[in-house]
Amino acid sequence: MLNRRLRSSGQPVIITRMSNANDKPLGGIIMGSKKDWEAMKAPSAIRTEFDIGHESRAMSAHRSPELVAEYVKSAESRGLEVIIAAAGMSAALPGVAAALTLLPVLGVPMEGKVMGGLDALLSVAQMPGGVPVGALAVGSAGAQKSALLALPILGHSPPELREKLRQYYAQMAEDIRKNCEL
Repeated sequence: MLNRRLRSSGQPVIITRMSNANDKPLGGIIMGSKKDWEAMKAPSAIRTEFDIGHESRAMSAHRSPELVAEYVKSAESRGLEVIIAAAGMSAALPGVAAALTLLPVLGVPMEGKVMGGLDALLSVAQMPGGVPVGALAVGSAGAQKSALLALPILGHSPPELREKLRQYYAQMAEDIRKNCEL
């Protein structure tokens, strides 16, 4: 695993790259601020559990738009197949990312001080028609769901990933069966 911090356009960037069989990331996790990393650790952990190469970066649609455009426009040519974008307040990052790529973009609204994340949720859910963004729950729950939703998107090609996903859901159901009595 490569984990380092860089500065680009004055905006701090976190890069985390987990290895998979090809040592190529298949998914990108972008967030509007380093503060979002606490919630966005979940998609990284789930992708690591499934041995899916990914990269995570903090970049702002408002404070570093060139960096966002460069990252998203190059995503497909770099082998990414899905992008998870997290942002709070106006939640512009998921929409900007979706406008710049044909890759699926999953939007995770972050909790905020003003409306507890409702503002971000409405911003992600109300993206203009023609710019699809999958809107998820606010905060950590949405972050976890984004990774689980990205797995079937990625699972359309490698059969071993589909099988790992089947096993994951079967284990979850089995755990519930074992612990369902009060």
